[in-house]
This record gives sequence, C-alpha cells and structure tokens, in this order.
Amino acid sequence: MNTILVTATEESTGKTAVALALARLAQERGLSVGYMKPKGTRLQSNVGKTLDEDPMLARELLGLDAEMHELEPIVYSPTFIQQAIRGREDPDELREQIRESFDSLAKGHDLMVVEGGGELTTGGIVELTDPDVAELLDASVLLISRYRNGSDVDDLLAAVTDVGDRLDGVLFNAVENANFDPLDTDVIPFLEGRGIPVLGVVPRRRELAGVTVGQLATELNADVLTGADTDAFVERFLVGAMSGDKALHHLRRTKDAALVTGGDRPDLQTVALEAPGVKCLILTGGFRPPGAVIGKAEEKDVPILLVQGDTLTAIERAEDVVRSGRTRDEETVEHMRRLLHDHADVDALLDDADSDSTEPEESGKSGE
Repeated sequence: MNTILVTATEESTGKTAVALALARLAQERGLSVGYMKPKGTRLQSNVGKTLDEDPMLARELLGLDAEMHELEPIVYSPTFIQQAIRGREDPDELREQIRESFDSLAKGHDLMVVEGGGELTTGGIVELTDPDVAELLDASVLLISRYRNGSDVDDLLAAVTDVGDRLDGVLFNAVENANFDPLDTDVIPFLEGRGIPVLGVVPRRRELAGVTVGQLATELNADVLTGADTDAFVERFLVGAMSGDKALHHLRRTKDAALVTGGDRPDLQTVALEAPGVKCLILTGGFRPPGAVIGKAEEKDVPILLVQGDTLTAIERAEDVVRSGRTRDEETVEHMRRLLHDHADVDALLDDADSDSTEPEESGKSGE
C-alpha cells in the first residue's frame, strides 16, 4: 500500500482540494483509496462536538465507511493546544492513537491519502508536525506551495529540508498568470538543480480563489437589501473609514472587492457604487442605508449586505471566509481534479499505488 501525505508551506494553499482530487483521480484508476487527517484544524461545532469539516467532506465524496474519531484522531483545538503547552498531552500516546487509527483505516486500501493540518509545522508542540506524521506513517510527501515572488522560495526550501528524503515533489498551486514565466524559466530549474522535483504548476482559478457575494452573505448571516445578482466573486475587503473624495480615488484602483463600512455612512456608500471594482457593500451595525443608496445599488446591480455586528468583527469574519477560499464541496474538488489532470504529473504520485494494486491480481492469474 502507498501512503501520500499532502502538506503545505502555509495555510490556505488548497490542501483539502488537492488531497481529495488526488484521491478521486486514484479511484478513477480503479484503486481503493482511504483518507485520514490526523490533526483536525478546520473546526466547527457539530452535534455538541468540535470536528474538522474536511474529513466529513472526504467521507462523503470518497464513499468511506469510517468513524470521525478515526478519520480525525486529534482535534487540534485551542483547548488542546493549551493543554499540550501545560504538559497535559502525552506525545507518545498521541502518536499511538494516530497509528492505531491509520492501521484501521488503511485495511483493504491500495492508497491512503493523509491530509496535513494547517501548515507544515502545525503540531510541533506535541512532536507531530507533518514531517513527524509522515515518518510515523511511512508516507511520501506532496508539498504544496504558493508562488507570488522570489522570497517564497526561501520558505519552500526550508520546508523541503524539514520533509527530507520523504519528499515526492512540489506542487505550486493557485499561480497567477504573470508568475508562470518566472517559475518556468528561473524557479523550477533552480529547484530541480537542487534535486527537488516539481510535479506541477496549477493556475489560479477564480472559482477556487474567491467566494461569491451570495456565499459571503450566507457566511456572514447577512440580509441582502437589493435584488442585484450575487454571483460576482469577492477576493479582498476594504474598510471604509475615509472621506468620500479620498475613497473614490482608492476604490477605482481595486478589483473584486467588498467595501465594509458602517450603515450610517451614505456618503461613502454612494461613492463606492461608482467604482467598478467594488462587487458589494457590507454595511455593519444594523443601520439600514437611505432609500437613495439602495436605489442606486439596484441601478448599478451591486448587492448590499446588512450585518448586525460591528465593522471589526465583520471584516475579520469576511477575511477568514476568503482566506479559506471557496466553500469546500464536491464542485470544488471536481475543479481541482481537472486542474491536476491537466497541470500536474499525477502519474509520478500514483504509479507506486498502481503497481502495488496490480501485482497481487497478476500473480494469481494462470496461463499468462
């Protein structure tokens, strides 16, 4: 059986989408695939329990018959971290817990896909960073990285050193068009010259990078005050704390943005509606804007979202939603499956599992 651990140099690099898309590609080849996320980091409350959303999605999409406590043996919550810092979590016991869950989940599978938690170094306080987990589970490692500028290579090299000989290769994800040439002509030759295989460069796709206004409204529990289309994508947020005249100059230079401001700032709201890069207004404090602002928003086809909380809380929650990327679902995984198929060397990752799964069948044949 082959085991691949998918980890990353930083958070929000698309680990879940890549891990599950890779698993789906393996299933298409006829492989039996299992999944595990040893450290649950993307937590939500579910029926009185704190669970990671990613294993729940994996169980559904991969058709797994496994219990959540096995898919996610460690709930890496703030409470757990505090207990670990106080010395109330035993690293040896945790390692044994992960090993037992893995052995149970791996039975009958050709391939195990293990998703890292947070970023490469998450888990260090209990000696369970992703490289530690890879060693524990005898896994090869797919390392995901962003590439925005040359300084990202420093972080990548440090991560490669931490992973060591278990590295299968590097996958650059969500790469902007302008960065493809520097990667191809400079960075990839540099890395390969150091013996670091690059298995793919996946382009940035809006469908995976941002969230729609409609999704944002749902996440913020906002009231939508207009009948405008909510399918536009939002990728960044601006806090409206300046005068209208100064704001217009700034807002005209942005794109795919949401303006977050108090509902009692009709001057700023009116100016924002003139900027083509502003895809929606998020008004805080529960203050409904004047009818003239709503009318202009309808005319410009710009949604207005009204939230009850304060501006700071709204911006923190909104940034968290965008930082996590598009809501994880089957459509997200399918987008990534197609991208990996077209832009990554999937064979290099799955060949070992392919060969392992076919050997027993071939040895049992007679007359061949």
